[in-house]
Amino acid sequence: MVPPILSFVLPTYREKENLANLIPEIEEAFEDISHEIIIVDDNSRDGTRELVERLNAQYADIVLVERPGLLGLGGALRDGYNKARGEYILSSDADSFRVKDMRLLYEKILEGWDLVLGYKVYVSAEVRAQTFKEWCKTYVFSEFSNAVIRILAGIRLKNYNTNFRIIRTSTWRKVRTKEVRHFFLFEMILRAKRTGARITELPVEFHSRTFGESKVSFFKQAPAYFLKLIWYTVFDRSS
Repeated sequence: MVPPILSFVLPTYREKENLANLIPEIEEAFEDISHEIIIVDDNSRDGTRELVERLNAQYADIVLVERPGLLGLGGALRDGYNKARGEYILSSDADSFRVKDMRLLYEKILEGWDLVLGYKVYVSAEVRAQTFKEWCKTYVFSEFSNAVIRILAGIRLKNYNTNFRIIRTSTWRKVRTKEVRHFFLFEMILRAKRTGARITELPVEFHSRTFGESKVSFFKQAPAYFLKLIWYTVFDRSS
């Protein structure tokens, strides 16, 4: 079987409604590019398996990786990346990004980059709808966190923790990640950079969820995150 050019990796937990919209949109937007869609599901029990089976009967390019429980975003992404057969791997959350921006990621990496990251740009209507607490989380805490990461890591990017990115499979195979939770997103960038990877980023629209609830609370993970950040940037020099 000829491998696809592009592999999509979508980590999921109770994302059936979002997948029902997202997968057909991906299929339509990338019908001119050979691709596969890898769903890494953490035992959702919401009908995700049945949905994927129905969609795969129609498109015949969807792979379901089932895990026994909610085991962490990083582990799900690593499992999906390792399963991918394409020349490029594009990962995304199933809920808040747009397929048109996936196309932009793909077109950007064709310019010769090894890793292209999307950084969130909030649409104006959603910014106005935010509560003060949400606004502080989005802008004050997020900008502060990114500034600290930028200083410690020495990698100048606008955002380091968004699961909306595309990487050459050859680059992915050079890095050795260990993290199983959200810190994986930064670890992947750091280790790729240490292999000499060419990294860039571009703005992408970020929208509030249509269905379901967010599974990530960065506030709860922040203390452990920053301890790991110091370890990886100061003491651990491996790629």
